[in-house]
Amino acid sequence: MSAIRTPYGWKTIPLRYVCELYPSVSFDGLEEEDDVTFLPMDRVKNGYFISNTDKFSKYAPSYNAFEDGDIVLAKVTPCFENGNIAIAEDLVRGKGFGSSELFVIRATGAERKFLFYYFQSSAFKQEGEASMTGAGGLKRVSPDVLRQHHVPFPSQDVQGIIANYLDRETARIDGLIAEKQRMLALLEEKRAALISRVVTRGLDPNAPLKPSGQEWLGEIPVHWGLERLKFHLRRIEQGWSPQCDNSLAEVDEWGVLKVGAVNGWAFNPSENKRLPDEIEPLIEYEIRPGDVLMSRANTTQLLGSISYVQDVDSKLLLCDKLYRLEVADATLDREYLVAFMRTRPGRFQLEREASGTSGSMQNIGQDTVQNAWITIPPLDEQKKISLHINQIREKTARTEAALRNSVDLFQERRAALITAAVTGQIPPGQMQN
Repeated sequence: MSAIRTPYGWKTIPLRYVCELYPSVSFDGLEEEDDVTFLPMDRVKNGYFISNTDKFSKYAPSYNAFEDGDIVLAKVTPCFENGNIAIAEDLVRGKGFGSSELFVIRATGAERKFLFYYFQSSAFKQEGEASMTGAGGLKRVSPDVLRQHHVPFPSQDVQGIIANYLDRETARIDGLIAEKQRMLALLEEKRAALISRVVTRGLDPNAPLKPSGQEWLGEIPVHWGLERLKFHLRRIEQGWSPQCDNSLAEVDEWGVLKVGAVNGWAFNPSENKRLPDEIEPLIEYEIRPGDVLMSRANTTQLLGSISYVQDVDSKLLLCDKLYRLEVADATLDREYLVAFMRTRPGRFQLEREASGTSGSMQNIGQDTVQNAWITIPPLDEQKKISLHINQIREKTARTEAALRNSVDLFQERRAALITAAVTGQIPPGQMQN
């Protein structure tokens, strides 16, 4: 490891001297029907332990056990890089078990909170990231990193000063981040409400209305129709998913889209996997400008996500988890279709018809898409609504970008502050002020 500069009076010692990796946890005395906390990796979020209300009555030896006060740290990308770490607390019976992708660390010769913050510092994370092994996008930090790593180590009093200082300062920064994130959520709600209104009521607030005949939709303008989507589609095409490389397709290489290409309003061509050279591409599935793509298999939240392909480089292919909707352009504007199906009335219809055994992967059939109801204004009005929606999105995008940039700056400040404090770059007296 690279040497860490520490101030006079600090030591640099092996991490294993002050903590225990995968400490023993006794479940003796617990009956099989007794509840024990189970902790999936997604319950460890940026320094906070999110208590799990789901309890499992029997400890599974294949998982990692921990007790109240133990530090749990994700060891896989991108969770490790994002600082998914927490101190376990409020466990049922003071014990729990969690994902095998979590390190469990118990402080034995150091202040627990000092180690908790140290594991979030760039001094530790850079070495962990450099050690990662594994194929594709999921790599793991080796336990040897914790066994061999050397930690800058001040006196117990200074460790306490650092921990208290970082408790205060990170709480303040987290509060600012949370406020910006609330503003982002409100912005998204406002944008969604504006778009939903214009695709169900139009641009004229004084237009006379009529019952739509659908309780979930309410009233629509008198001169609009409400029709099944199948009457405005020429066909629905499902793609192809050969065994691809885990890498992104480079320029002039063939790639197959991943379902994430349509998660956002804007089509994301970088969500693809490289097609191996030995596999002949099926040209009929090539993505073209003007395509309307919809996910047919995804989580409940993202199922039915739909995007309009404005521009695209060649050599990208449709995968079998995406539908390509061939729109009848004489009666339906493609961008208007995308807007309607991304609003609550459109998503409601897809979600209620979804099938699947778990919320992590749901499916919609072609019949569900074809039989979805959609408001049909005159074509010229559809185009005006699409233009208006684009203007709404452009206006809110500028505000959104500014808020996200502010969040990024706060997060960078938080990370830099932690690293500075745990490596002795901030004098103890300054931290006590």
